[in-house]
Amino acid sequence: MSGDGEKMAAKSCFDCVKSIESVYTGGCVATSKDEQRLYTTCNEDIFVLDMASGEKVAELKGDTETVTTFAVKPDGTHLVAASRSMQISVWDLATFKTVRSFKAHEAPVIAMDIDASSTLVATGSADSTVKVWDIDRGYCTHNFKGHGGLVTSVKFHPSKEKLCLVTAGDDGTIRVWNLGTRKCEAVLESHVSVVRSIDFTSDDDGAHMVTAGRDSVVNIWSWKRRLLIRTIPVYETVEAAGLLATNTQTGLDLDGNCARIIYTGGEKGAIRLWDMDTGKEIFEQKKELNAKHAFVDVQYLPQSQHLVGITNDQNLLFYKVTKRLERVRQIVGYNEEIIDMAYVGHDQAHLAVATNTEQLRVYNTKDLNCELAYGHSDIILCVSAHSKGSIVATGSKDNTVLIWLVNMSAPPNQRVLCVATAVGHAKAVGAVCLAQGAGCPFMITGSEDRTVKMWDLSPLSSLFDSPQRAAALVSESGPVKLRSTYTFQAHEKDINSICVAPNDAVFATGSQDKTAKIWDVASGKALGTLQGHRRGVWNVAFSPVDRVIATTSGDRTMKLWSLSDFGCLKTFEGHTNSVLCVEFLTKGTQLMTTGSDGLVKLWNIKDAECVLTLDKHESKIWTLAKQHTEVHVATGGADSVIHIWKDTTQEHIDRLHMEEAKLLEQQQALDNFLSVKDYRNAINLALSLNQPHRLLTIFQEVMMATEHRHLASANDGADDSAQSADAAIMGSAAVDQVIGSLAPDQLERLLGYVRNWNTNGKFARIAQATLYCILTQYTSDAILSLPSAKDLISAVQPYSERHFTRLDNLLTDSFIIDYTLHAMDSVNPAGMEALSLDNDDSECE
Repeated sequence: MSGDGEKMAAKSCFDCVKSIESVYTGGCVATSKDEQRLYTTCNEDIFVLDMASGEKVAELKGDTETVTTFAVKPDGTHLVAASRSMQISVWDLATFKTVRSFKAHEAPVIAMDIDASSTLVATGSADSTVKVWDIDRGYCTHNFKGHGGLVTSVKFHPSKEKLCLVTAGDDGTIRVWNLGTRKCEAVLESHVSVVRSIDFTSDDDGAHMVTAGRDSVVNIWSWKRRLLIRTIPVYETVEAAGLLATNTQTGLDLDGNCARIIYTGGEKGAIRLWDMDTGKEIFEQKKELNAKHAFVDVQYLPQSQHLVGITNDQNLLFYKVTKRLERVRQIVGYNEEIIDMAYVGHDQAHLAVATNTEQLRVYNTKDLNCELAYGHSDIILCVSAHSKGSIVATGSKDNTVLIWLVNMSAPPNQRVLCVATAVGHAKAVGAVCLAQGAGCPFMITGSEDRTVKMWDLSPLSSLFDSPQRAAALVSESGPVKLRSTYTFQAHEKDINSICVAPNDAVFATGSQDKTAKIWDVASGKALGTLQGHRRGVWNVAFSPVDRVIATTSGDRTMKLWSLSDFGCLKTFEGHTNSVLCVEFLTKGTQLMTTGSDGLVKLWNIKDAECVLTLDKHESKIWTLAKQHTEVHVATGGADSVIHIWKDTTQEHIDRLHMEEAKLLEQQQALDNFLSVKDYRNAINLALSLNQPHRLLTIFQEVMMATEHRHLASANDGADDSAQSADAAIMGSAAVDQVIGSLAPDQLERLLGYVRNWNTNGKFARIAQATLYCILTQYTSDAILSLPSAKDLISAVQPYSERHFTRLDNLLTDSFIIDYTLHAMDSVNPAGMEALSLDNDDSECE
């Protein structure tokens, strides 16, 4: 950023450098065996994500029907997916292309598992059947019938001696199938509801089996005897259960001698650990404040020793397998609408985002990892960040405002902490703004109850400079309860926006009552009213340098107002729908706006001209956030996508300068080639520069020079040189040779030039000569292989016919001249001879 005394260059170019979009919309999730890739369901497609960064690596396009389940081969070479179309598709994970597709069942496939050899895949369907398929060859090897309802879970037994498959249904029965004999070996009946999970112990070659379901129990079975050993009541609907590795592998030592641990996850939204040998609960995870999610699946990653909880609100929560099961990471699968956001952190590398959820989401814009902060009990509506980046305020539908301290260098569970609460509004808080100055900190809030409150933040003043003290402060006394300094009714309708001036002396409010008002911070008295909009005011923003304020409205306009007399200075028109958000850029000389039309516009204030329009969102853009350096801006809206834009004005200018310099060099090189009559290089360079006029001039000069030489040779009687000149179609053998050795793309470009030249009778001769030169040196197959050959030929043909018709008419007309001359000779030949002698005498004189 330029210094205070330097003039900042106006911005004119922004490029989208990163997008934060939905990667999981509910359904199946799988990981590769090496834990490098994560596979998620996103509507009818499957996304391949990098496990470390969470970024999308590839997208496996579905068949327009929702994906019901999928599984990844243990060797990581293929992915097998099923959708509601009853089709099973096999994807090559090296090329991300479909290898084969086939119809599997008469109803959608619900459960799927692949054996350890990566050869067979078992599918359980809603048609009550279980089928086993050879993946590489694509045919069915087994078809098992016996379940009375939906098949909800399938699992291959890990034993290599006898290949067995275990299946479970919604009737609570578990069946054991022998793939060698193709018969059902056992029917295990203990569950009374849907069985959701099947797993086997790994330390004893699968001697024990663990099953869990929605009947709130976990059953442990002896595999050899096919008998129930123990039932563990868990008192919650279980959606996922499995076995952790032994203590020596995990390093987990909970009570000194526990070797086999079962994990469960379900409707409570907490992972619980159980001693398989005793049936006692070892640990229950403490649910976070106001967290409403439930687990729909829990997966164990043995290499990294993580448990991944997949929630019903489409988040993936990573827990380290330790005594406390601390959350170390999360991937947000789906954001719903992006309502508001602000850049946070000392380096402004994170985005605090409010969506249609009660959690505050803090994204790392570098690697797209996200921190979830729980505290509100209803949807967050507004976000405001302090200029130092460590303090964030959020207003919610739960009528409260929470103050958060963001310290991304802290341990995972202390990165976003709630340090204060502001309770007092009677309805949802829709607008909040933190004072940005260095004086006594305060906050202004606005609510649907039409009131404005000022809150004293002096109890938190130490945290603005020392965020490291936050954890100690919260652990000692909990979040600070803030008190309001004053309260008054500000508008007749809902308050949409609040902004505090850079000097912290005044603040502005924008409302659905079509007005914006200016207030004194110290006393809360009204200083002026900005009237002129025909619809509600959505956003207000102060200029960082001038005494002006910008407002946006549902009347599709943005207005600039003077703070001296509260009059309208300028009106900006260009959006085709409501203008929702505005920010000042470039030291107050430019404005950036977003609207319900899905457009981002950049304006010059001086001439009220729109200099740039960015069109990447598919729906209304609710929010716009900028960094202090203005290098990046972020936009988010109803399409659930956040786009991060980088100011590339200087790069664009540098690129243009480089292109101009390169063009000048090439132009000089072209002039040099022409001066030395190096037509080969001149023609190639003219084609590469896409300069048809220069190329036409070259052809004209060559042909005219050849004609002049031909006339001079004819006058001297040197017919041989004239005949050699006629041998070249374009007047020069070098030119003919260049045209005959063009690359396909150059030949296509030259034919395009010929098409354009041929439309003008003045250049028709050059066009026809060039076309003839091409047709004599290239085969018809070579010409027709060009992508636009048919269009070029169809465009050249009618004009060529017109030119030949014109020449035929000229030739016919020339016969009249011959007839006239012969007639004159026959009438007065002597007179003509005398006239000829007189002309000779005059020439001699």
